[in-house]
Amino acid sequence: MARKFFVGGNWKCNGTTEEVKKIVTTLNEAEVPSEDVVEVVVSPPFVFLNLVKSLLRSDFHVAAQNCWVRKGGAFTGEVSAEMLVNLNIPWVIIGHSERRALLNESNEFVGDKVAYALSQGLEVIACIGETLEQRESGSTMAVVAAQTKAIADKVTNWENVVLAYEPVWAIGTGKVATPAQAQEVHCELRKWLRDNVGAGVAASTRIIYGGSVNGANCKELAAQPDVDGFLVGGASLKPEFIDIIKAATVKKN
Repeated sequence: MARKFFVGGNWKCNGTTEEVKKIVTTLNEAEVPSEDVVEVVVSPPFVFLNLVKSLLRSDFHVAAQNCWVRKGGAFTGEVSAEMLVNLNIPWVIIGHSERRALLNESNEFVGDKVAYALSQGLEVIACIGETLEQRESGSTMAVVAAQTKAIADKVTNWENVVLAYEPVWAIGTGKVATPAQAQEVHCELRKWLRDNVGAGVAASTRIIYGGSVNGANCKELAAQPDVDGFLVGGASLKPEFIDIIKAATVKKN
């Protein structure tokens, strides 16, 4: 079964009410491939989730940028998976490199968070990726395999998981993994899933690429056989996000 192309827009810690409304208007007016061809999810900051959900076209979905590792309670500043479910937010991003690096989220903690979010009925964009030092030392696959294993150790059903490979050295730097570099890691990740989780999971799980994706490079990246879409940062705040969504048509035979 063909894997449906997936394009996520991570707005990170950006936006005012007016800016958010403007972005949503641009998305709502865009002519993009149908839901049969591409799944589109945008991830505004928590404070704008309800606003975006109320205004956004029905064929696009909304994701939170994070959620807590267990049920809510005395965890100041955190948002629980149950709260997201209560707001009818279907998706959550977990394990983004910024949270791993800046907030010291370990592989095991990320695995626990993915498992708990799934247990509450959320769909998860689970992020993995290596730093520049790790790539230059030749340990890319060891790093991303360890990150993936920490998720696989806790997850039994991969149906609601999208794996986002985001080389840390290519996030917000303007540097992009070449299509060949992206394909190489995606292919190896799929092999890892096949060998360690199962052939069915390897064949059906979408592995998307994140790292300075833009309107200029998206088609060439999308053409790679194991690149099933994108998790887009800065460009998701701009009109070129529409061009990135349209790159899904590259996959059509």
